[in-house]
Amino acid sequence: CSWWASPGCSQHPVLQSIWLSSGAANIIGPKFCLEDKVGRGLNIALVYGVTGELLETRTFDTWAGDMSDLLKFLWPLHEGAPVFVASFDDAATKLNDESRHLFEELRSTAVKELAFRDSWEFVGTKGIENESHFEQQMKNSKSSNKYQGWPKSLEMDSCIPLRPPLEG
Repeated sequence: CSWWASPGCSQHPVLQSIWLSSGAANIIGPKFCLEDKVGRGLNIALVYGVTGELLETRTFDTWAGDMSDLLKFLWPLHEGAPVFVASFDDAATKLNDESRHLFEELRSTAVKELAFRDSWEFVGTKGIENESHFEQQMKNSKSSNKYQGWPKSLEMDSCIPLRPPLEG
């Protein structure tokens, strides 16, 4: 998204400007200000933590898919690797304990409670000690849903710190 930059990020050379939007219902797909190849479930982008360069994007169908592909994708991540996640349609039905644990290792606090049709967006990094400050969840609730049977879409724009290159 060459048109977009979070205010203030360009003033700090160590920060990466990001923009995420979770999907709305099962109609409007999530958007990354990185790459917009999206599908039902969890849409994930891997970024090189030193430069902010996009490495890979993948979609994992958490409604009808097999979570073994998600596990194979996330297990080999290196420390300091930022992971961008945006939900679309349903992000939780097929998430098992092992896949939820992987997101907890990336410092998600909401993934434990993620449920059917919740909206969720998250930026986590392998190896950080504190919880991620880049996470939002909107619960699927009849009393507060914006769309019939669906919570509202979430949007996040922020500056993500880049990490220095590893020495050695």
